[in-house]
Amino acid sequence: MLFSLQKPPSSICWGSNEMLKRHFITSTQRFLLTPFKTSLNNNNNSIMATNISTNSFSTLNKDEEEDAVSNQTEPIIQKSNQYPLQVAKRLEKFKTTIFTQMSMLAVKHGAVNLGQGFPNFDGPDFVKEAAIQAIKEGKNQYARGYGVPDLNSAVASRFKKDSGLVVDPEKEVTVTSGCTEAIAATILGLINPGDEVVLFAPFYDSYEATLSMAGAKIKAITLRPPDFSIPIDELKAAVSKNTRAILMNTPHNPTGKMFTRKEMDTIASLCIENDVLVFSDEVYDKLAFEADHISIASLPGMYERTVTMNSLGKTFSLTGWKIGWAIAPPHLTWGVRQAHSYLTFATSTPMQSAAATALRAPDSYYEELKEDYNAKKAILVEGLKSVGFVVYPSSGTYFVIVDHTPFGLDNDVAFCEHLIQEVGVVAIPTSVFYLNPEDGKNLVRFTFCKDEETLREAVRRMKQKLKVLV
Repeated sequence: MLFSLQKPPSSICWGSNEMLKRHFITSTQRFLLTPFKTSLNNNNNSIMATNISTNSFSTLNKDEEEDAVSNQTEPIIQKSNQYPLQVAKRLEKFKTTIFTQMSMLAVKHGAVNLGQGFPNFDGPDFVKEAAIQAIKEGKNQYARGYGVPDLNSAVASRFKKDSGLVVDPEKEVTVTSGCTEAIAATILGLINPGDEVVLFAPFYDSYEATLSMAGAKIKAITLRPPDFSIPIDELKAAVSKNTRAILMNTPHNPTGKMFTRKEMDTIASLCIENDVLVFSDEVYDKLAFEADHISIASLPGMYERTVTMNSLGKTFSLTGWKIGWAIAPPHLTWGVRQAHSYLTFATSTPMQSAAATALRAPDSYYEELKEDYNAKKAILVEGLKSVGFVVYPSSGTYFVIVDHTPFGLDNDVAFCEHLIQEVGVVAIPTSVFYLNPEDGKNLVRFTFCKDEETLREAVRRMKQKLKVLV
């Protein structure tokens, strides 16, 4: 099956080439280790070693040495026993991420990639120029572990403008390598093995994996179409004095749902009543189309129990920079920073400097961003409807969830296989975002963070090759 665990390519471990860097080699013979290749087939490993006379290298310069090595004859092959793939038990169930699989398949089949949520257009010039300037100014060494002061201040200022909350940039803001690392640092820094954490399915796939690494006990509340509203009674039954934290994401990936004020009030009251923390992933806060975004930390009694996580990538189309942050009161920041210190220690210095410039963009930037994405969304949504999908409302993010069952395929994986191979378009099967994959078997996710030409081409292909069967 397309999405089963694939065997990785042969692993490669390099021997030291340090001796090749020397102009004079005194020994008469040595083994130059070329890549150590481990075969995963037929129960054997292959170790490649080349027996090279070094007399002729004694006066060669570095470039000549490298040319000489590259021209050696076929290396001697020695076989030994295979080593089995190894992974900690807490990660055994997880496979190559669906986003990696789908992006690779998009390339293989020449498909239009409406799967993984990264733009196919670049971020704004004023931010890129700020990064170039930072590099030229020599801001290229390790940054302070929890963030360069200018970015911490910019994050705090932006958060005040968005939520009304005043936070201390030195004590309550931690810069991380993307929001995914902010999530990991928060979970690993504040969750103990056996702690109970409630999350909402479908969910971003790193949530479950990271909670598993922390040894947490996971409870999932399933959001169901058409509006993906929170089943309040189920939530109330799930949250108790045994609950350590609720992990939430609004605007919500993958559904495009925005949590309503009533839903957030319910979450807040349950957390206060049961002394529960909230980890709030808000990376799509600037892509809220139909209502103003609300940070749950801004609700009465919630700041002291909330970690708010965000990043630069989605808002500024710079996902490859991996600049994120976590905002929390000092007693929670301590745990986040302890984990962050041993995960990445510090984040890219020049990119942090440029991120500070980005966060000080005028309001007009965010208004234009929303207008642009609204136009892209309209192209995709109307196109998907015209093809025959059941399209569910998307109030935020740059994703749309659809029901694929009109096309007669058994489940979301089978549909996405067909869509890639026969139609030339990539979507994401949503069953990977549930604890129980059956809950997502009728749904697939498309993204509209692509230029308009790409979106129209995807729709054209689907209109031409997809036929409604039921």
